Amino acid sequence: MARSRLQHTIARSVAVAGRGYWSGADVRVEFRPADAGTGVVFVRDDLSAAPRIPALIAYRQTAMRRTILGAAGATVDMVEHVLAALFGLGIDNCEVGVTAAEMPGCDGSAIDFVDALDEAGIVPLAEQTEPLVVTRPVRCGDATKWIEARPPIGDGLSIEYRLDYGAGTVIGTQWHVVEVTPKAFRLGLAAARTFVLKAEADALVAQGLGAHVSPQELLIFGDQGPIDNELRYENECVRHKILDVVGDLALAGRPLVGHIVACRSGHRLNGDLVETLLAIADEQSFQRKSA
Repeated sequence: MARSRLQHTIARSVAVAGRGYWSGADVRVEFRPADAGTGVVFVRDDLSAAPRIPALIAYRQTAMRRTILGAAGATVDMVEHVLAALFGLGIDNCEVGVTAAEMPGCDGSAIDFVDALDEAGIVPLAEQTEPLVVTRPVRCGDATKWIEARPPIGDGLSIEYRLDYGAGTVIGTQWHVVEVTPKAFRLGLAAARTFVLKAEADALVAQGLGAHVSPQELLIFGDQGPIDNELRYENECVRHKILDVVGDLALAGRPLVGHIVACRSGHRLNGDLVETLLAIADEQSFQRKSA
């Protein structure tokens, strides 16, 4: 049976700066220690009221290709890599101060955030976590795109992803499975970068989005492979999809214990699964109290 563990935060404040993929705006992200029970909370330091936006699924807003959270009339955009870094390293409580709405794209991965958090140091707190344990299979999606949570195959979280860009593309099909521990996250997921086909990148630029982004800031795939870049892993694309799943699962606001299997799933379906799992957990808790 999976067990609770002590909650964690960081030992001191640390910052990462860059610019947003979509907006091109410069932004500074400051990770700050937080007390037990705080969870992860974004703070819009650039706004006069410094609104606080909890990193919880209840604050998710509809968006394409990214995860956006909103509260108190403010939003934070492209939060999935920041959240993946915190969740992947087992950091339960952190205040994330930002100077713009969109998080920095950096090199398209979470490695800059992981390096900063490791530099800050991760420390335990006195209170225990309350993990969300998957007790039965739960699926969201349809026959072609779906994500499923299953009871755990170990003591924690494991994720299996099946990527299928089609036989006619350079990305093709990829499969990967990983037990999400801090060590495995650092070594096998954190550095996996955002990727797009050149045709997708051209379409976004035509819409006035991401014209400032270069092939060094993410993986842009031409007919022969990455343009002006090299892969960090042979299956880097599917590893990045798992990275995104980790970031979206963080919106549960608590550690997740289970085995996640996804096929062509994106941010919307990942978030839908979190909503469903939390609803089931609430129902089970109510039934226990009523018994």
